[in-house]
Amino acid sequence: MDFKGYRRANGQPGVRNHFLLVSTVVCANAVAEKIAMRIPGARIVVHPHGCTMLGADIDQFRRTLLGFSSHPNVGGVLVVGLGCELLQAAELAAAVSTTGRPAASLVIQECGGETKAVRLGAEIAGDLMRQVRSSHRERIPVSELVLATECGASDYSSGISSNPVIGWVADRIVELGGTVVLSETTEMIGAEHMLAGRSVSPDVATRILDLVGSAEKAAIRMGVDIRGSQPTPGNIRGGLTTIEEKSLGCIQKGGRSKIQGVVDYACTPKGSGLWVMDTPGQDVESVTGMVAGGAQIVLFSTGLGTPVGCPIAPVLKITGNQDTAIRMAEHIDFNVAPILRGAMSVEDGGTQLLRVVLDCANGRLTKAEKLGHGEFGIHRIGPTL
Repeated sequence: MDFKGYRRANGQPGVRNHFLLVSTVVCANAVAEKIAMRIPGARIVVHPHGCTMLGADIDQFRRTLLGFSSHPNVGGVLVVGLGCELLQAAELAAAVSTTGRPAASLVIQECGGETKAVRLGAEIAGDLMRQVRSSHRERIPVSELVLATECGASDYSSGISSNPVIGWVADRIVELGGTVVLSETTEMIGAEHMLAGRSVSPDVATRILDLVGSAEKAAIRMGVDIRGSQPTPGNIRGGLTTIEEKSLGCIQKGGRSKIQGVVDYACTPKGSGLWVMDTPGQDVESVTGMVAGGAQIVLFSTGLGTPVGCPIAPVLKITGNQDTAIRMAEHIDFNVAPILRGAMSVEDGGTQLLRVVLDCANGRLTKAEKLGHGEFGIHRIGPTL
């Protein structure tokens, strides 16, 4: 089984061929956005970070931006910086260049201000875009596919229809030699022992238990109980009653495969199979982390419906709620609500969803892509000083 993707100079396979504009600091966001407006089809990463960050936070910030800039779905990059931030634009562009992608940097302070920076940036971006468009699709085995799994605005249907269908696809991708990432550490609370029991080794099991324990302790250090925010008001309105019920539904996205290991936020799995990534439950930050870690496609279940996407990776929305499938139709890519009526089995739904995934890998746009969604958010570890 294979798909037609873009083989990068360093061997990585992508399912999209984006030209990306990346801001290294919040102060450069406006210039990056104005350059992007002059380059039809360009994708952009902007954020409120990049200055006065400390230790692990700046490391995670750098790792995330590099993960996006050198992602398999990206064919070329222009990095836009102010000039006095922690991560210099030239540093990031140089790191991207080592992967064989065309990359350049632009520094606003060196250009003499916004107007000149936008004019020069548009010229550089135009040249880079032409280089990106010269790439062509070729056949790539499914074993090189990396899928991210996410759930957002979950309801009663998520854990018994859409998430199990995603889990079926996850198992099939793993069987074919591919890689699947399960995230949302806080949404494993109460079900962590089940994941630990599926680990390939005692060390992996211990790591999973430690991750979840640390998430709970972090909330306690803030003087709050994480159960005060989980389930969310939307989850409760959708029929979920406890954090354990939500977690039992969440982990269904990982199917039944053995868990090969645990990776930190925005890090790349060290092999094929099913992996756990330590991310928050917040959808955008979680998706950002998995995509920075190399996931080319995101399978996103939603009971109540959510429009969010990603700047560089297609996000497929799956729902098991028939009302949502109708009311939020412009955001839903695949409807498995017939499972709740007994008109579809999980295996049938999974078989159909796998075809949708391969169509997406071959270039078919998701609803989020058609609507222009490109939400991006980096998980913060500590305060800005």
